[in-house]
Amino acid sequence: MTEVFSEDYLVQSGSSYSRIMNDTVLPWLESKGTVAVIPGFENRPLYCVSYQADHPVATVLIVHGFTENALKYSELIFSLLHLGFSVLAYDQRGHGRSWRADGIPDCSITHVDHFSEYVSDLQIVYDTYRKELLSPWFIFAHSMGGAVASLFLERGNHEISGAVFSSPMIAPYIRSLPVPLASALAAAASSLGRGKHCPFFMKPYSGPENFSTSCATDPDRFAWYDAIKSSRTEFRNSVPSYRWSYEAVHVTEQILAPDAPERISCPVILFSAETDFSVEREPQQAFIGRVQNGRFISVPGARHEIYRSVNDVLFPWWNQVITFLKANCHYS
Repeated sequence: MTEVFSEDYLVQSGSSYSRIMNDTVLPWLESKGTVAVIPGFENRPLYCVSYQADHPVATVLIVHGFTENALKYSELIFSLLHLGFSVLAYDQRGHGRSWRADGIPDCSITHVDHFSEYVSDLQIVYDTYRKELLSPWFIFAHSMGGAVASLFLERGNHEISGAVFSSPMIAPYIRSLPVPLASALAAAASSLGRGKHCPFFMKPYSGPENFSTSCATDPDRFAWYDAIKSSRTEFRNSVPSYRWSYEAVHVTEQILAPDAPERISCPVILFSAETDFSVEREPQQAFIGRVQNGRFISVPGARHEIYRSVNDVLFPWWNQVITFLKANCHYS
């Protein structure tokens, strides 16, 4: 390990961050990764990439957030592999390199008919790889991925040894409209055949994004991925469809249904960003308070994407994640 990496093999941000990611991290990951396209729910193709650690102690399944993809988590995957964790990551339907529904008017619109499709996809991905990669298995889920993973675990997947939730979308943050009105608007648009269109007050992707209004706090981490996003059409997810919005508004009642979080038996650690305008904090607390073995941790100095924080926030947070994974490798 050289001075350009932290003790947990994260990249030191600064003027050389993008160069290290592009010239060192990505080529190394490409040499280690095995790409496959597998049939998800209703045989929709899902892009998956698996990585075997040299001396694995466990496997981490990464479930990305809204408008994201597996590539965005390259820095975390690099760290996990060096620390002995094999990794499985995939692009969720409607995202990145996975299947997208026909009839979507713009590549930046993110659409799903039902959130249960995400959950079924996750189950299929897990079942496909569960014997190929080493147990115990952990889930690392961010934002929308946290909603998907919550519903997945509530189905009773007790062979998962632990879950890390990073800013999970137990409930989305609705900026300008009351939830009932947002729900009614999305339902009405869907009934009028506009379910695959984005809401009229949102604009599809139109070029490089603005760091000051982003979910990141580290400008170098932001700039690295923003350059990739602006150069690759398949990564330009940026806005929801009306139908996605409807499903997101109603996912909370599913996650917090009577006796639902109580069915999660594995240890869960939930990290909540101090400044988050993407998801609500109180539903996160309500959820984790009902999980049998759950812990809530607030992360000072972080926006929604904790994993794209400045070094002083990112490094200690990630060390907490690694400590949790190592401590639960023998959970049963």
